[in-house]
Parts: sequence; C-alpha cells; structure tokens
Amino acid sequence: MSEGTAGAPAGAHTAADLELKPALEAVLMVVDEPATVERLARILERPARQVADVLRELADEYTLQGRGFELRHVAGGWRFYTRPAYAAAVERLVRDGQTARLTQAALETLAVVAYRQPVSRSRVSAVRGVNCDGVMRTLLQRGLVEEAGAEPETGAILYRTTNYFLERMGLRGLDELPELAPFLPEAEAIEAETQEGVPSFDPDAPDDAPGAARGSIPGTDDDDDQTEL
Repeated sequence: MSEGTAGAPAGAHTAADLELKPALEAVLMVVDEPATVERLARILERPARQVADVLRELADEYTLQGRGFELRHVAGGWRFYTRPAYAAAVERLVRDGQTARLTQAALETLAVVAYRQPVSRSRVSAVRGVNCDGVMRTLLQRGLVEEAGAEPETGAILYRTTNYFLERMGLRGLDELPELAPFLPEAEAIEAETQEGVPSFDPDAPDDAPGAARGSIPGTDDDDDQTEL
C-alpha cells in the first residue's frame, strides 16, 4: 500500500479513514492498561459494535495463527498479552535483565543508600565525593532504590532501598547488613571531611551561591569496573 504524508496510508486524513484492523493493532500496541471498546471506538471514530466485532476477530485470528501473543478481554477492556505457551522465553528475558552488571559507581552509591537511608542525593554525593545523579537514576530504574518522602528542612527527595534489593542481596532485613564499624572505624570523620570539600549539586542553586558546582564533576559515572549484583 502506498503511503501519504508522514507515513500515513494514502488517502487517510483522519482516524475514521484508516483500515480498522491495523488501526486497532497500532493503538493496542501502546496502551498501558486494558482499553475499553468505548474508548477505542472514540479514538478510531467508529461505532462501538463494529469495534467489538473486529476485536473478537483479531483475537480469533491470533489464536488460529499460533502467534506468540494474544488479544485478551480483561478488566473490562482489551490488551495484548504474551501467550502462556511461550512463558519460558519471556522469563529468560526478564531474568537476563535482572542479572545485568552494576558499575562500581552504582555499587558504591547503593551501599551509601543502604547504610544511610533515608538519604538525599546530595548526602550520597557528599559521601562519595562525586555527583551521583546519573547513578541514582540507574538504581531507580533497576528497582533497587525508591523515593521515601522529602527532607523536612530542605525539601530534598529522600531515597531508600527496596524489597527487591533485599531479595537480590539475600537478606531478610536491613538489620542483616554487615556492621561498618570494624572496617571503617573513622567513617563519620571521613564523611564530615568529605562534605566540606564537595560542592553543592543543587541544579536550582544560583551560579553565585556559595559552594555552587560549576562545570562537570570528574569521575561521575565513569567507573569501568563492573561487579555482579
């Protein structure tokens, strides 16, 4: 089929001009929750009965063709799901993502959060001596840390470790974390000294504010050493 402007099918100007089956497939590919017939009919500018009939046709077609996905009617709406027969392949993908390696910088940041939680990004940056914003985003995406409210004095977002962190570390609770004292007898003094020499990482601070950071911070997220979590 020839295509018109911006990749749309030739002659298609509105949703109502599109072929219904592929249009439904395109919309269902991007929904993040089951879409009702009424919502789909409104989006595609078609009668609800016609949309409902085509949805059932699509579901039957995918089953007859033995596709790796299926179209289900759940929670009052329609959505694509992987077919149970191929669960082993999906599980392999999920597990592969969970065993991805963390950089040394990420492990160090995670350790600070674990022992100081709830803790703000600026506090973690002060302990490590480098800006940890990028690493914190990675840990949030991996589900190892989460937001835990705001600091009353400054309004800074606080972070803590998650249950998934405990699961990956094989811990029943944070009380099973090893004691730091035997290994870092002067940890408090080291942190206090480090904080004095680390500039503010507040992105909203004015350039002429005392301690405001200027330019990039050497060593940020550049650790190449990787360790399995």
